[in-house]
Amino acid sequence: MARVTVEDCVEKVPNRFGLVLLAAHRARAISTGAPLMVERDNDKNPVVALREIADGAVQPDELREALIGTLQRVDERTEAEEEAETLALIADPQHMHMSEQELVRALQSDRDGGQEERY
Repeated sequence: MARVTVEDCVEKVPNRFGLVLLAAHRARAISTGAPLMVERDNDKNPVVALREIADGAVQPDELREALIGTLQRVDERTEAEEEAETLALIADPQHMHMSEQELVRALQSDRDGGQEERY
């Protein structure tokens, strides 16, 4: 079992905070069944991830792109669909009796996917 140190990994990923994010992302991938690039040697997933980074078995740029992809929110609706929904909401007779503030709140709720404010 080869001991991995942060200094070994910092050569590949110069920012220690970025290293932690990438290693954590790789460790989660390993825990969900991603194939190992180095021998496990009875190490836990975070240690295996750090060893993979230190050995160059995984590329930091590829890990970074994969991490960014998991953090991005993809909205599959087009602007035309959103505009059509907004027009349908305004044209609904139920909304003719709403105050302007209630209508704006309903439109914002529709835009945010129905999520409530978290304040």
